[in-house]
Amino acid sequence: MSTGFLVGLGVAVAVILGARLALSALPLRGPARRVTITDATLSVVGAAGLAFHCVAMFFRRVVDPLPGADAVISDIRALGTASIIWYVVPAVLVLLGLRRVHPVGLAVAALAFVAVGVTMYDEGPLDIHLAAIFTSVVVLALVTATLVLPPTRHLTDASDARAPRS
Repeated sequence: MSTGFLVGLGVAVAVILGARLALSALPLRGPARRVTITDATLSVVGAAGLAFHCVAMFFRRVVDPLPGADAVISDIRALGTASIIWYVVPAVLVLLGLRRVHPVGLAVAALAFVAVGVTMYDEGPLDIHLAAIFTSVVVLALVTATLVLPPTRHLTDASDARAPRS
């Protein structure tokens, strides 16, 4: 994975998420759905797991210092059943976290994850797999920017916080 790939991916995500902050039309008012704190947590944990999988595959020296990570890193890099599990479980967590979004957004995200998985384990060319990764990350950023409303904070009303009257 080249520096150019990482910079390009970072710029693409920054532009998409920046557009979310800069454009009042985002997220899309009609199809956007509010996620719960649990949904957001599932997505963040899943995305962290997917990032760990990628880092273990492409930047082993970054994760090597993690205590106890040797076996997991070896399992991921072996591209066997354990590696598949280490990919599928976080991808499913992300999709569970997005389950409230518009069905089209959820389906596109799922297809993007399938494309990454297929290109990872089919012994095909690396550039096809990297294109699938790039697409998947951009799709996830687009779905988040256009279809996800953040969880609301349920603040207790000041009158409810007072002690009951005697």
